[in-house]
Amino acid sequence: MERRIGFEMVVALVTLLYFVLACVTASSSGLNNHEEQLRRNLLANGLGRTPPMGWNSWNHFYCRINETIIRETADALVSTGLSKLGYTYVNIDDCWGEINRDDKGNLMARKSTFPSGIKALADYVHSKGLKLGIYSDAGYFTCSKTMPGSLGHEFQDAKTFASWGIDYLKYDNCNNGGIKPTERYPIMTRALMKAGRPIYFSLCEWGDMHPALWGAKVGNSWRTTDDIGDTWESMVSRADQNEVYADLARPGGWNDPDMLEVGNGGMTKDEYIVHFSLWAISKAPLLLGCNLRNVTKENLEIVSNKEVIAVNQDSLGVQAKKVRMEGSLEIWAGPLSGFRVAVVLLNRGPLRAAITANWDDIGIPPKSVVEARDLWEHKTLERVFVDKLTATVDPHSCKMYVLKPKA
Repeated sequence: MERRIGFEMVVALVTLLYFVLACVTASSSGLNNHEEQLRRNLLANGLGRTPPMGWNSWNHFYCRINETIIRETADALVSTGLSKLGYTYVNIDDCWGEINRDDKGNLMARKSTFPSGIKALADYVHSKGLKLGIYSDAGYFTCSKTMPGSLGHEFQDAKTFASWGIDYLKYDNCNNGGIKPTERYPIMTRALMKAGRPIYFSLCEWGDMHPALWGAKVGNSWRTTDDIGDTWESMVSRADQNEVYADLARPGGWNDPDMLEVGNGGMTKDEYIVHFSLWAISKAPLLLGCNLRNVTKENLEIVSNKEVIAVNQDSLGVQAKKVRMEGSLEIWAGPLSGFRVAVVLLNRGPLRAAITANWDDIGIPPKSVVEARDLWEHKTLERVFVDKLTATVDPHSCKMYVLKPKA
């Protein structure tokens, strides 16, 4: 009897030990699965299904920013009607913070220029139906060297941004201690995912280590170029550099040739139309960079073109490519939803010239009968086209069409 009781106790203990081990294994497996899921979905934040639209302070104001400018810009996005067109991000760039962190290591808004603090500013912007973006750097200091970067403080800063109600983070690449961006940027990605608030993550890595090749797992967009300037040469060169990575853009992750210069005065009207057309067809973020508080009617009309914006925001999310280039004459084309094709005929040269888009170059079946919508003239051309479309284009100008096969 005692031997049987002893045997039963051994069986019970073995059963209990097996159960405990099974629970530990299952728990460990669950944690591993969770970590694997997190690793594979670092940017499963649901943001950037189409390229972001809004405004950023840097191209016009540089470091000369304050909370009044930000509030008045938010007001202007609403009063001009731009917010209804999709321009919803109000993004503060560099120079918003104090040079030192507080005694707990937190970033602080600069008291002289943002006395109300960033949270109050976010509340104001949100009250307008808009979103607030902010800037930091994957280095020890930001590019202006007037405030700390987030390197080594990623999780703390991400929580701070979330607590303020931030919706967008532009993350620069200066003063980085020689650490590779492929090591620095994913840390902030993980920090944002744990911050408790969806925050669009814009990698401002300047194309240093070809972020288009790895950015989709890390951010919602990635800079493919160095900073843009308000000149024709700078603008078209950024478009060229960005176009190389067209196949890597997709909903949730976009190539970024830098912000728009329309309205800052360095280019002609026709050149600004080219600028906006190329950014739109390239599925680039449409972030205005001018002073919206006194934007001219002419420039407002350019950035308010609903038909061009619709190309940028098309649900298919395929970036256009430069499909033909003959000297200074170029054809950019990309597919849209509904079996349509967007086309830009670009004349980069000094003389007026005819440019022809052939169907086999732009992805339309041969012999197709096509209807052409001129997006800058806002009219559907009276005749239909078969096999090709030809237009005469002025110097430093473009024509932009949406082509729709009819038969």
